Parts: sequence; structure tokens; C-alpha cells
Amino acid sequence: MKAAPMAGEEAAARQHDFPTAAGILFGLGLGGFFDGIVLHQILQWHHMLSSWRPPTSVATMALNTFWDGIFHASTYLFVCFGLAILWRRAHRGLLFWSGKLLAGTLLLGWGIFNFVEGLLDHQILGIHHVNELAPRRQWIWWDTGFLAWGLAMIALGLLFLRQRGREGGN
Repeated sequence: MKAAPMAGEEAAARQHDFPTAAGILFGLGLGGFFDGIVLHQILQWHHMLSSWRPPTSVATMALNTFWDGIFHASTYLFVCFGLAILWRRAHRGLLFWSGKLLAGTLLLGWGIFNFVEGLLDHQILGIHHVNELAPRRQWIWWDTGFLAWGLAMIALGLLFLRQRGREGGN
């Protein structure tokens, strides 16, 4: 029969755990970068304020581009904060590195990004929609798919985290 770990041993073990918050912040940032780079810039399906201020003139395109930049700056901060957490944790000594935990936390963060951004910006505020090049009657389907994609990533991320917890290894 195995003896229960003492409180000090548990605290020491937690100090070496994978930094879940760092992975989630990386996922939030990567999700934002994907959205901004692929959907805003490459495909040009929407911009930050394109439902409120359609980019039909140089002035409204400049406004949208400015807010796209603010959006990118915020996603950049998520990555910087994640890096700071990872750096601080890694400098405390031995750190448990896990590919499954990294994948799980990245998916969790990216899924949270998609779901929250989709719910707030697409549904509640209506400042833009996923694919504004599609006919307007189809926007809800693109927006719903974006939310579903976010929920699927959250579910898969949680599954990875739970499997890692049961397996106790990478």
C-alpha cells in the first residue's frame, strides 16, 4: 500500500508540472494569429469592424486595418504572457515536458479563443462575421461552424488533458 504524499511533496511535484496556463495562452494567441492572418489578411473574408464599417473606401479600410492591428497586438500579448509563464516555470528547475499536455492546452486555448471571439464579435456585438464574402443569408452558417470548431477544439483539448492525467506520462 502506497503512503499518501505529504503536503510539501505535493507542492514540490506541482512546481515541476507542465505549465498549463502557458499552453492555454499560446493557444489563445495562435488562434488569434490564425484568425487575423488567414481570415483577415489572406482570405480577406472580414476585418475587425467590417460589419459595422464595411471597407468600401480608403478611410473605412484604414479604420478596419487599424483595429485588425489592435486585435493582432492583443493576440501577441497572449503569446508573450504564455512565454513568460513557461520561462519562469522552466527556470525553477526540472520541468515535466509533455507533448500531450502541450497539444491539449494549445487546443483548449485556441478553442476558447474561437468560441469566445465568435460569441462576442460575431453573435453578440455583430462587429464582423466569419465569411462576409458569402451571401448574407449564409453568414450564420459560417459563424455557427466557427463556434462548433471552437467547441470541438475545447473538447479535444480536455480529452488530451484527461488522458494525460490517467496515463501519467507523455
